[in-house]
Amino acid sequence: MRSVILIIFIIIIFSTLLYSQEESHKDTILFQVQWFPQSQFAGYIMAYEKGFYKDEGINVKLIFSDGSNSPIDELLKGNIDFCTAWLSQTITSKAEGRKLVNICQVLQKSSLMLIAKKSSNIFKPEDINGKRIGLWKGDFTIQPNAFIKKYDIKCETVQQSYNIHGFLANAWDVESAMYYNEYHKIILAGINEDELVTFFFSDYDLNFPEDGIYCTEDTYYSRTELCRKIFQASIKGWEYAFNFPEETLDKVMQYCDEFHMQTNRSHQKWMLNVIESSIKYKTGDSLQDWGKLKKEDYEKVGEILKNQEFIKNIPPFEDFFKEFQYEE
Repeated sequence: MRSVILIIFIIIIFSTLLYSQEESHKDTILFQVQWFPQSQFAGYIMAYEKGFYKDEGINVKLIFSDGSNSPIDELLKGNIDFCTAWLSQTITSKAEGRKLVNICQVLQKSSLMLIAKKSSNIFKPEDINGKRIGLWKGDFTIQPNAFIKKYDIKCETVQQSYNIHGFLANAWDVESAMYYNEYHKIILAGINEDELVTFFFSDYDLNFPEDGIYCTEDTYYSRTELCRKIFQASIKGWEYAFNFPEETLDKVMQYCDEFHMQTNRSHQKWMLNVIESSIKYKTGDSLQDWGKLKKEDYEKVGEILKNQEFIKNIPPFEDFFKEFQYEE
């Protein structure tokens, strides 16, 4: 009789565990990135396509944004589980009391830059005096304004659209651009690189690490293992993307076509190469060093945000970044 009861007990326990695992696998994890599909998000695309998230036992759904909503806002509302966002944006949110944490600082180097035509007689920061600078809104203004302040530049700033038409038409002298995106589009539009002067903020001690992976404090503390799995699979996805670029570009272009993106393979290849250099900036090929937020970078961005009165106090680094170690 005891043996029968023991067998029944074992069957019940086994069935419960199996059911729990199946339910866990069915539990869809929503992961939203900041924009439409492009090589900026190739690592997450490949982590999904190659089954790296599923290998970790999680069912991830990638959500792309059209810019009409903020992934951070969606995260804090509880509509999604994880998102990508810029460091400058999230430090500001954290300083305002919003409970979010960084679990993987993916991009280590800023790609935001200013571009001028040599025909405008702009060759160094001081030459921008008296000129017009096109600026985007929000977080995109922080580095340019810090740059303007650092070199005591007296200039006119105008709101810039999210395309290159104004710059091509000489509506302003200096263009805000992302190195992996608008800069290359200007080249594709027929302006040679030797006709341009570039100001990379990372070259002027204004490096702002950009895309990182975020979740709420509640998710981190209640589902720490899930966060580790997202970190692990995402890093593996980026490694795969760089090791197999042509396969990755095939997938990226497939996603772009499904979203009717106006792009081409050449542009996405350029973007993938720039993203690779940003992830490997001061880390190299060691996966153990990928995804780490350096405290000195965090504090530098925080100080600039504070000086420009975006925040009053810099949140403690230990409350902001939660480090995981990549497992080979």
